[in-house]
Amino acid sequence: MLWYKAWCETRWRFLAGFVVLTFSACGTVLAYPRVMELLRTAPQIQASGIIGREIREAIEAARDYRGYIWSQAFRQNLIQMWTLFAVMIGSGPVFGQASGGGTLLTLSLPVSRRRLVGIRAACGLAELAVLALAPTLLIPTLSPIVGRSYGVGDALVHAGCLAVAGSTFFCLAFFFSTLTNDVWRPLLAACGIAIAISIAGQVAPGLARYSIFPVMNGEVYFRSGSLPWIGLIASAAASMLLLYGAAANAVRQDF
Repeated sequence: MLWYKAWCETRWRFLAGFVVLTFSACGTVLAYPRVMELLRTAPQIQASGIIGREIREAIEAARDYRGYIWSQAFRQNLIQMWTLFAVMIGSGPVFGQASGGGTLLTLSLPVSRRRLVGIRAACGLAELAVLALAPTLLIPTLSPIVGRSYGVGDALVHAGCLAVAGSTFFCLAFFFSTLTNDVWRPLLAACGIAIAISIAGQVAPGLARYSIFPVMNGEVYFRSGSLPWIGLIASAAASMLLLYGAAANAVRQDF
């Protein structure tokens, strides 16, 4: 019952994310021939500054199919939209809707608050794992359509990096949600932090190595073939601390 309740509270956000991320993965693969044609015919880009650097790096990475998928999907489209849906799924009243007595009904169940928080968090993390895995596996499935191949192992590694490291943003929104029954404040706060981290990494390239986003997009694996173990462990530890804090907030909260 508790698992079903947690699913009902987040299912529409999950299903919306599933549709959007699936279409994004399909569009990235199917657009490959057109993008390559444009790159061959486009003049040399001389733009300067942050935007110019990003464009040149994207063009350089896209010289082969694996680099194209990484630069367009894992570094940009999928990771950005996945982060947004992670925050959306993590936001909202942890014990159900405050209106209509939903919170009081949930708290009247013969289970502890920690268990309620744990099930809600576990359901959200399971949904995010699906949102990372499903669109990623579409890439090797659809690649033969454009005359290319992409390794299933590479797809699984990138999906794992996205799910493990990216869960920090879900846990951050979830933690904020235990401080208020409002939906928008946790969502906006977590999104604001994600945007600030992204901008800091672009404005100060020296800080990018400490950012969570290179861990999420598996940049180290793409460039060297090794997993970003330190970043993954640090992200998992941060997620556990946030969930612990969320459980502690829920126990102390007075309804």
